Amino acid sequence: MEGDLMLLGVWGSPFVRRVRMALAMKGVDYVYREDDLMNKSPLLLELNPVHKKVPMLVHHGKPIAEPLVIIEYIDEKWPDNPLLPVDPYDRAVARFWARYIDDKVNHAVWKALWSPPGEGGDAACEEAYGMLEKLEGLLKEGDKKYFGGDGIGYVDIAANFMAHWSILIGEEVTGVRILTEDRFPALCEWAKNFTGSSIGAAHFPEKEKLVPFFKAMLAAKSVPYT
Repeated sequence: MEGDLMLLGVWGSPFVRRVRMALAMKGVDYVYREDDLMNKSPLLLELNPVHKKVPMLVHHGKPIAEPLVIIEYIDEKWPDNPLLPVDPYDRAVARFWARYIDDKVNHAVWKALWSPPGEGGDAACEEAYGMLEKLEGLLKEGDKKYFGGDGIGYVDIAANFMAHWSILIGEEVTGVRILTEDRFPALCEWAKNFTGSSIGAAHFPEKEKLVPFFKAMLAAKSVPYT
């Protein structure tokens, strides 16, 4: 297997981009291998026979699955420039919000983005709004630039879908805008800060590639998880 550290992924996945952001913030060199989820490689099936998903990180031949698990491994293995807070309580709180984003927010926002008004869309949007309001309040506590304070951290990386993918899909593809400045001013400011940062500019996928991909998905009516 190539190199001591390898990441297997797909270019447009927010989950893969989370790991790439974490590795970049740590300054860690690695080999990247692109996979095809429509025709999964034997390597992916070998490394992740349970879920058969990317990202997969392989370190010294040992596979690590699930994006948040991978990021925590990276943070512990390369402790400089910590992504999680140092204080145990603050670390637990950060883990709680990252799991909330993964288990609740991303699914609700994704469903709302692809649900036309009058066909369950209104209810889907209301569900997403209710979950996003909790994150809006979290940012407003202490007037935070990012979820962890002044710098990008674990929760911000976990929320990368909201900062980039959800806005592009809503504005450029479906017309269902979930994250609006009148309803969520703190989240919108956070998203601007994140996408405008050096790490965001380097690791969020290009609009010119991402939008056509989702437009084709919409035209083919092949949107998953709705």
